[in-house]
Amino acid sequence: MTHFRIFRRFAGLMLAGWLLVNNSATAQSGSRDVLRDITDVVGLKPRFELQATSQVQNAAAVVYNGKRFLLYNPQFVASVNRAGRTDWAGTSILAHEMGHHLNGHTLRAGGSQPTDELEADEFSGFVLRKMGASMAEAQAAMAVVSDEEASPTHPGRATRLAAIGKGWQQANTQILASSRTAAPSSAPVAIASAPTPVRPVANTAAPMSVVGQIVFRDNPDQRYYLTSKLNVVRMQHNSSTGQVVGRVTRSNSASFPYILVDGQDRRLYISSSGGVFNNRGQQVGLLSDPS
Repeated sequence: MTHFRIFRRFAGLMLAGWLLVNNSATAQSGSRDVLRDITDVVGLKPRFELQATSQVQNAAAVVYNGKRFLLYNPQFVASVNRAGRTDWAGTSILAHEMGHHLNGHTLRAGGSQPTDELEADEFSGFVLRKMGASMAEAQAAMAVVSDEEASPTHPGRATRLAAIGKGWQQANTQILASSRTAAPSSAPVAIASAPTPVRPVANTAAPMSVVGQIVFRDNPDQRYYLTSKLNVVRMQHNSSTGQVVGRVTRSNSASFPYILVDGQDRRLYISSSGGVFNNRGQQVGLLSDPS
């Protein structure tokens, strides 16, 4: 088990085709429940085919005939659970493979790459924290199966454990932030005071200049703007005036350095890359440059 490798290309595709033709792989019901649990915490439908088979050495994420497969060896997963002394170990392996699919790694040509593995590791850490695992439980599988030294296809053990820890911490920050406040809305609500006139977006040289634009997924046609005074302004359609509907403040979180507070003191969390998240960790919008 010291050479834990994820086969996502030619061998994986051949195996997926063999499974479909022979129909000899059977997924365990418990694992299928775990798959649903993983997709639930990231707000996705379980649109993956989970196949348990002894024909794969460990686990693999492959695409065959346009369908996404998660292949795993039940004996391998059981042995990792025993070695890691926690059932979370097997769950993290499935989350890692799903991370390859969701990050688009299985859509590219070529084999495993260190950057791809770290992205999948970070995703697994994020998911396991959302599911209730401790950091040690989230890292248990990788501590057992990864190589200590890096290779051309996979990072070394310490780097991979750090990536899992990074994802775990990001989810932990979201959970802790949401537990301190009421559930935030997916879009700001207007405050009770009278609307505050602002300059048109094109007039950025005005004293209340626009420094950012916020677009919410549930209402992409409505534009919200962040002013230099950190007010969130909703512009009226076909009008040069707007209404202050919220305010952005700084936080103590490195992952979410800003918090958007609306007029009813409900909150959304802004990541360092501009993503706007609700208290369930779901991205509901994007803060970007207004240009």
